[in-house]
Amino acid sequence: MQTRPTTPFGRRPLSLAMVASQTATENFAAKPGASETVVHKWRLFRALTEAKEPLGVTDRALSVLHALLSFHQETALSLPEKNSKPAEAGSAGGGIVVFPSNKELSIRAHGMAPATLRRHLACLVDAGLIIRRDSPNGKRFARKGQGGTIEDAFGFDLAPLVARSSEIENLAEEVRAENRAIALLREKITLTRRDIVKMIETALEEGVAGDWDNAHQQYAMLSGRYGRRLCRADLEVLASELVALAAEIHKTLETHIKAQNMSGNESQTERHIQNQTTNFSDLEPSLQEGRARPSQPNLEEGRGPSSDRSRTADPKPALRAYPLGMVLEACPDILDYGPVGEISSWRDLAAAAATVRSALGVSPDAWSQALDVLGEHDAAIVIAAILQRGDEIKSAGGYLRVLTEKARAGEFSLGPVLMALLRGKAGKAARERKRTG
Repeated sequence: MQTRPTTPFGRRPLSLAMVASQTATENFAAKPGASETVVHKWRLFRALTEAKEPLGVTDRALSVLHALLSFHQETALSLPEKNSKPAEAGSAGGGIVVFPSNKELSIRAHGMAPATLRRHLACLVDAGLIIRRDSPNGKRFARKGQGGTIEDAFGFDLAPLVARSSEIENLAEEVRAENRAIALLREKITLTRRDIVKMIETALEEGVAGDWDNAHQQYAMLSGRYGRRLCRADLEVLASELVALAAEIHKTLETHIKAQNMSGNESQTERHIQNQTTNFSDLEPSLQEGRARPSQPNLEEGRGPSSDRSRTADPKPALRAYPLGMVLEACPDILDYGPVGEISSWRDLAAAAATVRSALGVSPDAWSQALDVLGEHDAAIVIAAILQRGDEIKSAGGYLRVLTEKARAGEFSLGPVLMALLRGKAGKAARERKRTG
């Protein structure tokens, strides 16, 4: 094989990268059996497309390479043997040379401007994917000998593609493996986020004791870090933190279930002993009511002396399942109606809800029924949620009556309402980041 180095025409400089590319290609061609290496050019081009980032080429540069490959008539790329006489591609020291004019190359590159074409050709040369073999006057042509066979050609040598085919395939496989790992991590993150949201919803609906406001804040913080441009290492860290949070929430739910099972077993034993001396109908009315309606929402203590329910309710105030911070995060519009533009207590929220109720056109009768069934705090949360949904609800009063009737029948819970508002807020924030990012 000819070892004569080739230098660029005119003012284009010769770089060490060009020399290294030429040397590597010549060393590969000098190996025994190099001419037997056959590469499917379009399969190799697909691998190049997948490995473009580690190779340091752009998609526009690959478009130019695609055009150059189209000038090589054969589908297979292989280094010609010494003293071979190729018919379609030029032979320059055992290379694979194509010699299109700038006009024809631009047409096959979808009308790329000449200056842009030159820039991306230089990118391919610098990346070591092609070798520029310029003629003495810089023109691209093939010199034919006797019988019409090409003896020498000046243009772009595609031999580096054959010499680096194994390297390109390995890089493409590494990229595919990396993409698969990232896809699995994103899938894991999506599933874990869904699990966390569902478990928090269940905990709120069932009244499981726990700091769910803090749990949701941790979830919101972790979800805020999730984005399309995260690398694999960042995704692995995020996935592990989400899994840890999910495991902590699941452990809390398991503890609650075990406590319920133990309480249920003790109750069964107690009832078995009591049944020997008394009947279930002999129990106190307040206990009967509590067992008959387990899904009844917590009522505020001491709503008034005229309320029958207040006389039979447990004098201890019920624990609120929905933290005030979570309510305000899900329904931030209610903050504008709080004292001095802020809400720092449940009393402030109730006062703001009373003001919003009037502004939304909810009748005093509908509001009174909501207070009787839901209680002051849950009714205030419902008003805040109606306000947050804005134009989606045409009749706030009618909507409140429907929710009141569902709550009266034990078919309504605030947990899904709050979580839906929080998910909508998080989705809107993610879309905004995507638009501005």
